[in-house]
Amino acid sequence: MLKFIIKTHRKDTIYTKPHLFLLNKGMNSGKPQKEPFTNSFVIIFENESDFDTINLTAYALWKTKFWHQFLKGSVIPFLSLQDIRKEFSMKVNQEIKDHEEHVKSVQALKLLEQSEKRFHENLNLINDMRRVILHRYCNR
Repeated sequence: MLKFIIKTHRKDTIYTKPHLFLLNKGMNSGKPQKEPFTNSFVIIFENESDFDTINLTAYALWKTKFWHQFLKGSVIPFLSLQDIRKEFSMKVNQEIKDHEEHVKSVQALKLLEQSEKRFHENLNLINDMRRVILHRYCNR
């Protein structure tokens, strides 16, 4: 069983254990990030391996817009801490039950992330070369 604590992030709080922030306001609610958001919850883990496991679950829930069904408020939608605690714990427990599939998914996503990073680096190189060629062309 993974051990983690979910609570509201307070500005200027420093966490010594591995942690992850989840945005709690707006249409991007549930978005995980290592840096704190102004309006966010923090998930604090016992160790780094728990962080790796839960980080993927948090990312998947945000990317699939799972949290949209729990948004409250008419002007600025927000997630409640109670909903996050309940639903996130249930989803993490489901992932633990299907551990082998979870490990395969983590590996596949890491490979995709590496490919995406290389792709963006190549795009940046192409844009740099384009600028150099155009600069040479204009400065003749």
